[in-house]
Amino acid sequence: MYQLEEKIYFWVLAVIPVISLLYLVLQFWKHRKQKAFADKVLLKRLSPNQSVFKTALKVFVLSLAFASLAMALVNPKIGTKLETVKREGVDIVFAVDVSKSMLAEDIAPNRLEKAKQLVTQIINNLAGDRIGIIAYAGKAFPQLPITTDYAAAKMFLQGMNTNMLSSQGTAINEAIELAKTYYDDEQQTNRVLIIISDGEDHSDSSGSVAAEAQKEGIRIFTIGVGDVKGGPIPNKKNGIVLNYKKDSAGETVITRLDEITLQKIAQEANGQYINGANTKAVVETISDILNGMDKQEYEAKQFADFKDQFQWFLGLAIFFLFIDIFFLERKTAWLQRLNLFNEKPIK
Repeated sequence: MYQLEEKIYFWVLAVIPVISLLYLVLQFWKHRKQKAFADKVLLKRLSPNQSVFKTALKVFVLSLAFASLAMALVNPKIGTKLETVKREGVDIVFAVDVSKSMLAEDIAPNRLEKAKQLVTQIINNLAGDRIGIIAYAGKAFPQLPITTDYAAAKMFLQGMNTNMLSSQGTAINEAIELAKTYYDDEQQTNRVLIIISDGEDHSDSSGSVAAEAQKEGIRIFTIGVGDVKGGPIPNKKNGIVLNYKKDSAGETVITRLDEITLQKIAQEANGQYINGANTKAVVETISDILNGMDKQEYEAKQFADFKDQFQWFLGLAIFFLFIDIFFLERKTAWLQRLNLFNEKPIK
């Protein structure tokens, strides 16, 4: 297991393409000027020791030095010991609706982005709880199994979009059925399923499936994103709206937040419906609900005693600079004998 302490210093790597570009421009300029000055035979006699390979090697070595320096500044850390720690918490699965209706912009910036913001803020307020993520539209797809790695959860969350599932539609029952497989039967923790959706449901069995989930100890909380007045579904290209989705009759489709469906699902599974318009209110409500639950103790493995590794990369950077300064800047006796650059002695 490893950590990158200061990722911002990866920007130092941007120096490498700049150096390479400057080298290529300089070589092109030199070639044009030399060609205008004299022909190739005369240039060979005037500068017999000139070597393109040597200058290219210098650029390469200098690039390796900058790459090593960048890694030293980032400071990779390696976990040297695996520990098993005791945690207390609730198992929470987030089911995020990624159907096309989630592109409606009746809530800023759109329903899907709002859903991702809500989940991110809820995760930021968790401590010790395990989480999993499901994406669903016409079918449900596992995004992240139950884990305590919140950083990974937020990374997977940001990658979710309406094109990730080819099966369109909205089948909330599929998400509930998949969520049942997420929880560990051996560790009887409190089980929570949070569904974030606009409530459009193309299945008729969500209520009964939610009731079955409640019998297995799963409480379902639903968060509605969107407006009951509804809005059109934009078709965009490069962030520009081209048109809006139309039905078979050529009329613009208006998608509305269906709070009744979401309320029914939550009620069947001993949960609660929450309107997602106010992010702060949603996070506070979910936090209060989770804090009121009994926390089950479980074990989680994690790496401890992370050790700095920057010194290895700093040593490499110094090594490459040493080669550049002391070996490539001047001719040494042993380097001349090796004649790496096919230099011919002057007669």
